[in-house]
Amino acid sequence: MTPALDGTRLIARLEELGATGRDAEGRLMRLAGTDADRAGRDLFCRWLEEAGLEIRVDQIGNIIGLWSPEGATGAPLVMGSHIDSVIDAGIYDGCTGVLAGLSVIEALKAAATRPARPVAVVAFTNEEGVRFHPDMLGSLVACGDMSVEEARATVGTDGATLGAELARIGYAGEIPPTALTPHAYLELHVEQGPVLEAEGLRLGAVENLQGISWQKIILTGAANHAGTTPMRLRLDAGVAAARIMTHLQEAARGSDGGVATVGTLSLSPGAINVIPARAEMTVDLRHPDAETLRALEAGLAALLDEIRAEGFTVTTQSLARFEPVVFDPAIVTAIEAAAGARQLSCRRMTSGAGHDAQMMARIAPTAMIFVPSKGGISHSPLEDTDPADIVAGAEVLLDVARGLIS
Repeated sequence: MTPALDGTRLIARLEELGATGRDAEGRLMRLAGTDADRAGRDLFCRWLEEAGLEIRVDQIGNIIGLWSPEGATGAPLVMGSHIDSVIDAGIYDGCTGVLAGLSVIEALKAAATRPARPVAVVAFTNEEGVRFHPDMLGSLVACGDMSVEEARATVGTDGATLGAELARIGYAGEIPPTALTPHAYLELHVEQGPVLEAEGLRLGAVENLQGISWQKIILTGAANHAGTTPMRLRLDAGVAAARIMTHLQEAARGSDGGVATVGTLSLSPGAINVIPARAEMTVDLRHPDAETLRALEAGLAALLDEIRAEGFTVTTQSLARFEPVVFDPAIVTAIEAAAGARQLSCRRMTSGAGHDAQMMARIAPTAMIFVPSKGGISHSPLEDTDPADIVAGAEVLLDVARGLIS
C-alpha cells in the first residue's frame, strides 16, 4: 500500500498550533520556557500520543516522537524542526517541519509500512534564541557541542534560567540529548526568503547553509562641541561607525553571495549638538563559503586596525560563529528526484538563515526542503505560505523518508 499524506490534517494542525500561545494583544509569543511554550508543547504531545508514538523528552526539553515497529533496528531516521517562536511571530516558521514530520510518520503507519529502522519526529528547544542565547540551543546540545549543564544554566533576557523554566513547565526530561543519534535527518521549512516565489518554483533542495559570524563592536572617540570643534580635530565615533557600515556593504556586495548587516547601532551621549564619543554596534556577516567568510572577517578586522591607529579605542566581542554547512549530496539529489517524480519545479539553493539542520549535519547525513514564502516574509505575523505548497513539500519529505528507511 502506497503511503498517502493527510494534507488537510497537516494544515489544520498548523492553524491550531498557530492559535496557541498568543498574548492578550493576539500576538503569537511562544518564547522558550514560557507558559505559551508549554501550551504548544502540550498540544504537540497530544498529537504524538494520538498517533501512537512513544514520547520522549530529553534533559534540554527536546520532544521526540518515536515510531519503532517490529523489525525496525538501528539508528532512526529523524525529521523535525522547532515550535518556539519569535516575538509577534507567524505560524509557519519551524512548525511546518515538525508537523510535516509527524504527518509523514502517520502516513507510513497508515499504509502498514515496515521500515528497516525506527522513524522519529523532534521539536527542538529554543531554536529562535529570543529569550535564551544562543539560538538553535536544543539541537546544539543534541549534537554534543554544548553540555546539558551549560545549556540549562543559560540565563534568559528576564533573568530566568532555562533549566528552571523547563522544570517549571514540565519539560525537563531525564534522557541524555545525545542518546538519539540519527541515521539521517530531514527538515522541511518555509524558505523565509523571496527566491522561490520570485522564480515561480514550488520547492527548494537546500544543498548548503551560510556560515554566520556575529560580533559586537564598541568604538570610543571623544565628545566635544558640535559647533566649535574643527572637522580635522575630531574623533567622531559616529563617523567611524558609518565607515564600518559602508565597508561592510561594499565588501558583501563584492563577495559573490555574502550578506552583511549592522542590526543595532547606538551613539552616545546622544545629543544633537555633541560629537558622539561612543558607538556600539552589532555586525552580522554571512557567506556559504568558509574561506570567503574568513576573508570578510579579515577585511573588517583590518579596517578596525586603521580606526585604532587614528586614535579610537576599539573593542570587539564575538557573539556567535558557525561555519558554513554542506548538506549530504545523496539526500539533496533524492529531494530533487522526488520533486521531479511529483512534477514539482525545484532548484538547488543555499539557506541564508540558521536552522536546527545545521547542527544535526555535524552528526548525521542531513538535508532540507524549502517551500515558498509569500513576499519572502518571515518572523512576522504577515508570514504566509500557500497550503498547497506546504502539502507538496510534506509529500516530497514522505518520498525521501521512504527511501531512507527501506
